[in-house]
Amino acid sequence: MNLPIASLEHDPEKWEPVFGERSCPNKELDRDGDSTKRHHGLARPEPATETTAPGGRVRHFYKAYGLVVSSEVALPELEPMAPATPDLDIAIRPVDFPDSASLGAAAFRFEARRQYLSWQAVGTFMISDASRIDVDPAPGIDDPLLAFPLLGPVMALALHRRGLLVLHASAIAVGGRSVIFMGDKGAGKSTTAGAMIRAGHRLLTDDVVALDLSDPDRPMILPGFPQLKLAADAAGAIRLEQAEVRPQVHPQIDKAQHRLHDGFAAEAVPVSRIYVLERGGRAAISPLIGAAALPAVIKFSYVTRFGRQALPGDLAAAHLSQCAQVAGRVGVSRLEVPAGLARLDEAVAAIETDLASGTR
Repeated sequence: MNLPIASLEHDPEKWEPVFGERSCPNKELDRDGDSTKRHHGLARPEPATETTAPGGRVRHFYKAYGLVVSSEVALPELEPMAPATPDLDIAIRPVDFPDSASLGAAAFRFEARRQYLSWQAVGTFMISDASRIDVDPAPGIDDPLLAFPLLGPVMALALHRRGLLVLHASAIAVGGRSVIFMGDKGAGKSTTAGAMIRAGHRLLTDDVVALDLSDPDRPMILPGFPQLKLAADAAGAIRLEQAEVRPQVHPQIDKAQHRLHDGFAAEAVPVSRIYVLERGGRAAISPLIGAAALPAVIKFSYVTRFGRQALPGDLAAAHLSQCAQVAGRVGVSRLEVPAGLARLDEAVAAIETDLASGTR
């Protein structure tokens, strides 16, 4: 089966160029669809605590983003834990995509209680009440491939529906403080995060940054899972000795998954700095002045990449309020990263100096 596997990267910019134009109807429907189907392509996980789910499937238990996650999809990227009452349940089930005749290579649909994301080459995912994700794999798709959209756009949308502000970014803990790296595709978010880890700091999350804003005066970054995705040249330059490179899922996926054995921050940390990465001649940090911070936060918030349809009703106003809260409380700075992997330490030094200067 010749699949556009490169599209399974978490990076949202890769969805449409590979899968084609997305279909995104948006109607308020009240649908039920909790039937079951046996999935024969489940890959056995690495050793982890697990139970048997109804129907005989293996249910794995993990922790991520402050949640207890139970999953019938093996997700060795996540931290395993003992069985407990789940906050988020991931199950293999048939998913009846509303108005399936409109399905193209990629299709999204957003309702009040359910959200649907479908990639013809991968499968269909349904989020229900922000507490359950039903996964209907395409024929021949196994767990490692399902994990790419499941731990990227699908998880991001589920976290958003739980009231968190989700950014397409990477985050690093520096002592009791933290930095967030936002930026366009290729800006070097994961690479800069890797350089920070090499310097002795700890990863909070890569690709999906979830912010808890329940305390307006203290936005917190929730720890994701100990994995960093790096291109081969970046991995060769940084050489994270505390990381295990996981087997390549498919030759078309250009970034390797680096599982950290050390260097992961397992507790939530207050947000200290938010940087937008840009290429420059030298390492330099400059605050975005005036109202420029808010558009930057909005641009790199994950849900805006699905379009206006993903924010129906009062959700748009609530999302704008969250972005304004973070922009006003934390602020955003431009971080110029020198071209060339050999100069990454210059950016690390600039970040450390900025943090040492105190609270803005």
